[in-house]
Amino acid sequence: MTAVSAGEGGLPLGRWRWLLARLFHDRNTSGLKGRPSGATSEEIDALYRHRRLDLVRLAVLLVDDIPTAEDVVQEAFAALYRRHNSTLDSIADPEAYVRRSVVNTARDVLRRRRTVRAYIPPRILPAPPPEDEILLKEEHQEVLRALRLLTVRQREVLVLRYWSDLSEADIAAALDLSRGAVKSTASRALKALAKRLKETS
Repeated sequence: MTAVSAGEGGLPLGRWRWLLARLFHDRNTSGLKGRPSGATSEEIDALYRHRRLDLVRLAVLLVDDIPTAEDVVQEAFAALYRRHNSTLDSIADPEAYVRRSVVNTARDVLRRRRTVRAYIPPRILPAPPPEDEILLKEEHQEVLRALRLLTVRQREVLVLRYWSDLSEADIAAALDLSRGAVKSTASRALKALAKRLKETS
């Protein structure tokens, strides 16, 4: 692997990029289910069947659990149907449109969680169900835990870059950022991730 300049704590950022790439591309199609309720057009139904699994996995990495991720994707497609009814002709890039909707819906979920947690003491969560292993091998659990400690924006940028494999321009469009902001956020996020991984190692 090509050497990359070290980040905070002297850790090679190339190693964390490699781990993220492996983590986000360890794809398995089993264990995820569900579809949006109600009638859908053939175009929307085809888009749903083609992209649902990747979008649920994207949402899992943003909201941390499969049931909520499935709800996020369901809502994104329901909103797509409500706004555009039976055709996607008015949308230049339907996949980018629904992906952006998933990111925005996940952001709303996290915002509601923060509001609730401000008034309700945190509870002890049960152990993650076996299907959570869809996304990860044991060796990558530490990476995901560190990812959860990043800011929402940092996590969004890394997930879209290394899971969805988007370009800086596509990430900028999805998050309403400049390309420069995407680049700088990704750099800071990788350094923060490396630092957190070093602290837990």
